[in-house]
Amino acid sequence: MIKYDNLWDTMKEKGISEYRLYTYYGFSRQTIHKLRHNELVSLHTINKLCNILDTRIEDICTFVRDDHVEN
Repeated sequence: MIKYDNLWDTMKEKGISEYRLYTYYGFSRQTIHKLRHNELVSLHTINKLCNILDTRIEDICTFVRDDHVEN
């Protein structure tokens, strides 16, 4: 599972609000909702966040092993 817990701290540190993401940078409210609830988003979205926040991917998301994944 990919978790976006780091994103909210990084955004706060960089002075970027959720409101700014969807008004200035064109993120949909649905994408913000997906990030809030650790749902899947595209790599394009992650790339865009890294560029906006001028940060590394590790400052946005982390991988948490999910033992319930089927092969």
